[in-house]
Amino acid sequence: MASVEAKFPQNPPLKTQRLVLGAQICLRILTIVTTLAATWVVMTSRESAVIIGMTFEARYSYSPTIKFFAFANAIACVFSMLSLLFVFFFCRQGPNPANYYYLFLHDLFMMILVLAGCAAATAEGYIGRYGNSHSGWTPICDNFGKFCNKMMSSVILSYLSVSFLVMLIIISVNKSRLIQV
Repeated sequence: MASVEAKFPQNPPLKTQRLVLGAQICLRILTIVTTLAATWVVMTSRESAVIIGMTFEARYSYSPTIKFFAFANAIACVFSMLSLLFVFFFCRQGPNPANYYYLFLHDLFMMILVLAGCAAATAEGYIGRYGNSHSGWTPICDNFGKFCNKMMSSVILSYLSVSFLVMLIIISVNKSRLIQV
């Protein structure tokens, strides 16, 4: 029993606590920035093109998949802001493993939401860029290049936020493993 206690000290050094808190804050700010940027790029991108004498317009609101992607990023941004406030008010007081467990659950749900939006937007983007010859869908990115490039940059930002959320999950799991039942 004494060897287990020696491996897992009850009170980690103050420097380690500050490092974990700094990493939490930094990664949460990066998550907020990337999800906000992805949402902003999607919601502000539109392009018009004249094809065979007719004007066509591309907007995010014309596709339910891209709307889901935009709203998933917006929701993740807002809830990441709330979790940043949670970290500021509750995790600064000391290393309470229960707080990190709640952060783990929060980050896991946000990662799943953003990843689902990314997967949907990636599938739609693939069809937009390459089409689907079996269904008769032609690629539209030849005509709406600016719109497609903005969507691609938004998806990249969103995947970046997924990676930040994965790092937050790892930190929270590591800190919450000391919960005593």
